[in-house]
Amino acid sequence: MEPRIKLHDKSFKLFLPYSEIETAIDQVAERINKDFHGCEDVPIILCVLNGSILFTAELMKRLDFNAQFLSVRLSSYQGTRSTGEVQQLLGLTEDIRGRRIIIIEDIVDTGTTMENLHGMLLEKGAAEIRICTMLLKPEVYRKALPLDYVAMEIPNRFIVGFGLDYDELGRNYKDIYVLDS
Repeated sequence: MEPRIKLHDKSFKLFLPYSEIETAIDQVAERINKDFHGCEDVPIILCVLNGSILFTAELMKRLDFNAQFLSVRLSSYQGTRSTGEVQQLLGLTEDIRGRRIIIIEDIVDTGTTMENLHGMLLEKGAAEIRICTMLLKPEVYRKALPLDYVAMEIPNRFIVGFGLDYDELGRNYKDIYVLDS
């Protein structure tokens, strides 16, 4: 029987084992290292809390250039659905004018959060913005904003684990689980 977890009122079954997540992180880190190899400046790794904290931590361990760590906290989900509105719960704590930024996101579906954050960073004077996401749902992504680094593409299903949650539960699992319909 495949592993299952129960969070609140919902049941989830194994979708991506940690070994596959780890391989995808290795591959995306390799691409980022290639692009930033020998950089003289210190780019900012911008972790989008809370969901991308595990992905960011694993990714940063694999980067071979100097980088500054910052975080922001945004929210657009309520339960299992996106509200379509992005709330900034914790803003930037540093001046980013003239800096290169690598946004680290856990999952991009519609792209509304990324578009919103990208615009905010441009307004604050970022010199360059790259977007790295652990997961992309290409079926629902309709924005013109390019995603520079995508670790894995997945179908448009609700998932938890490895930082992703269902009403704040499930982030702690190292594997990723999908809603068991």
